[in-house]
Amino acid sequence: MGQSPKPTEYAEMDAIERMIRESSLPRQSMSNQIIHRIGENQVSRRSGKAKSSVLKRSVVAASVTAILGAGVIGAGFVSPVMADALKKIPGFGVIYNGTSAEAVNAAVEQGIVSEPGLSVTHDGITLKLADLLYDGTRLSFTLIREGTDLENMVIPFKLKDTPKEQLPKGYIVGPELQSAGQGKMEALSLLADGQKIKFTTGSFGDLPGQRNAFIGEMTHGLNLPDKFELTIQTKVTNVEEPFEFKVPVKVDNNALVLKPDVTKSDGQFSYTVKELYLSPVSTRLVVDSQGPVPQSPEQTGDYSASKVYYEIVDDQGNELDQRMLGFFNGKPATEYHIDDLYSPFAGKPKSITIKPFTFTVKNADWSIVGEKKDSKGNYVTGKDRLGNDSWKDSMGTRTYLKDLEVTIPVNP
Repeated sequence: MGQSPKPTEYAEMDAIERMIRESSLPRQSMSNQIIHRIGENQVSRRSGKAKSSVLKRSVVAASVTAILGAGVIGAGFVSPVMADALKKIPGFGVIYNGTSAEAVNAAVEQGIVSEPGLSVTHDGITLKLADLLYDGTRLSFTLIREGTDLENMVIPFKLKDTPKEQLPKGYIVGPELQSAGQGKMEALSLLADGQKIKFTTGSFGDLPGQRNAFIGEMTHGLNLPDKFELTIQTKVTNVEEPFEFKVPVKVDNNALVLKPDVTKSDGQFSYTVKELYLSPVSTRLVVDSQGPVPQSPEQTGDYSASKVYYEIVDDQGNELDQRMLGFFNGKPATEYHIDDLYSPFAGKPKSITIKPFTFTVKNADWSIVGEKKDSKGNYVTGKDRLGNDSWKDSMGTRTYLKDLEVTIPVNP
């Protein structure tokens, strides 16, 4: 028999489970076997385009540790002092890191960020719809729980096989939190004007650092209008009645959408910047690439290059934080469709530079050269040039493909 996980390992398993659910891989690639293997301290994931690739780990930067979308803001003017204070709130600061008070105000005025303030109480448990964010490409919300003080909002991994009638009262039943040991439980449901919201990538779970807060977010594959009625329905363990929230959503979508369709090539590897989507709360980069990844002299023999990643920099040299980097223990594919989220620009830039780079991988164990971790295996926190927390220098040494950089002008 295998040895049972230690109590300290449960938290790690829960974190891994959340990262799996947050992965940018296609939803159809998420199987119950993946979640089951967390119990064996092994996490694997097949990509639709690279079937032999196995997900080694998801690198969660500052902009993932505090998941985008959470905040405490209502409609109205936000002073510079208030905007600075909001940036320090877990989950909210990520969205507005490096962003001016004017940009925060723009998000409020455009209806992107709101505080519905709705609450529902059943059997002594209260859920409050605290925050809502929709910018035309990403939808997220926060639920706050009262009436119990469980350590988690969602059913933790260590209780995944506990019969549902034996579970403590107060856990939210998310869309992927059902288990054979618990039977069928009605999952969280999201509707727009009464129709189920379709999306390809989303994350649902505990809000880091807040034991009574639940975050739900859909980041890819949304096709929603600028105005609709959002319905959030969820069940809570050992509470008979469902919790339902209905809230009108209306966003004055003033996002800047660039479709440069510009291509850079070294003769073998090439990539095309298909789209840049700029809103007060996020930046989305869509890139298609083809060909073998360029290799530096250091990326030969026992070492090789990772897939190509992309930095985004404005005309003042300010770099945006990429929300997630995924490391795979396999050779990179020769074709990628990238659709990634970054932090917002601090105002409208005059130009945007895309800087492709790779990490150097040790072939023997797929470790990343230059990684810096503490005794607990966490990335060492540093500071960026603005004094904000940064994990960039701890994630590995970057090899920039300078001949493949491209600068895209932003028309006034």
